[in-house]
Amino acid sequence: MSFETIIKECFTSESQDLTNEVVEAVQHCIKEIDEGRLTVAEKKSEGEWIVNDYAKMAILLHFRIQKMKVIESGPFSYHDKIPLKKWTGEEGVRVVPQALVRQGAFVEKGAILMPSYVNIGAFVGSGTMVDTWATVGSCAYIGRNVHLSGGVGIGGVLEPVQASPVIIEDNVFVGSRCIVVEGVHVEEGAVLGAGVTITQSTKIIDVTGSEAKVIKGRVPKNSVVIPGTQMKEFPAGTFGVPSALIIGQRKESTNKKTSLTDALRDFDVAT
Repeated sequence: MSFETIIKECFTSESQDLTNEVVEAVQHCIKEIDEGRLTVAEKKSEGEWIVNDYAKMAILLHFRIQKMKVIESGPFSYHDKIPLKKWTGEEGVRVVPQALVRQGAFVEKGAILMPSYVNIGAFVGSGTMVDTWATVGSCAYIGRNVHLSGGVGIGGVLEPVQASPVIIEDNVFVGSRCIVVEGVHVEEGAVLGAGVTITQSTKIIDVTGSEAKVIKGRVPKNSVVIPGTQMKEFPAGTFGVPSALIIGQRKESTNKKTSLTDALRDFDVAT
């Protein structure tokens, strides 16, 4: 039986006995995720994204297998089940002090981690900067040449196992204090201005045409997005609820520039 089959059978059975066979399968999958050979979210050649649900199952079973213990890290100590990655310098990743990555997450060569946090199951691509106090939640996929600005919160999605994690495709700029959660998919080249919050229920409104078009759960390729407010009727009165506004598309000339902040300056948007 394959490791995938063993994990799925254990996870879906009523007993969920953690036999030696199951432990071996789980440890194998965690190692594959940790070294970048397996990702929770995977893009197929046709451009479609799929969820490797057995990878999520392996992570959840891993929490059951692991025992609480004191974890030493330099002058600091922690009490947890999952240790932190230890860096040798051979990985080709720049890791600034206080950047924390749990084992079972993968950071590709060429990435830069400022003081930040990357949770188990996550993937961070080459050329990406995870800026100060940004967090990358469990199972999130962060593509290549992405900038997660200071204080960005990328949510984690472990359960249900079939649910898609947050996906940030290549060449995306996420402005300061943005929040992207609940499996939202930000397509390649998009630019989120500072303070944008997007959940699965957030209305993403394209206001570039004569009529507004509403999208949920997905930011289209190369879109420039800023925070917005939509008025809604409640029993107590009319109040503004958060939304996100697509105000334009990144220009081809901007795409060739080094700094993605230029895309925001084209539309007078704060970064």
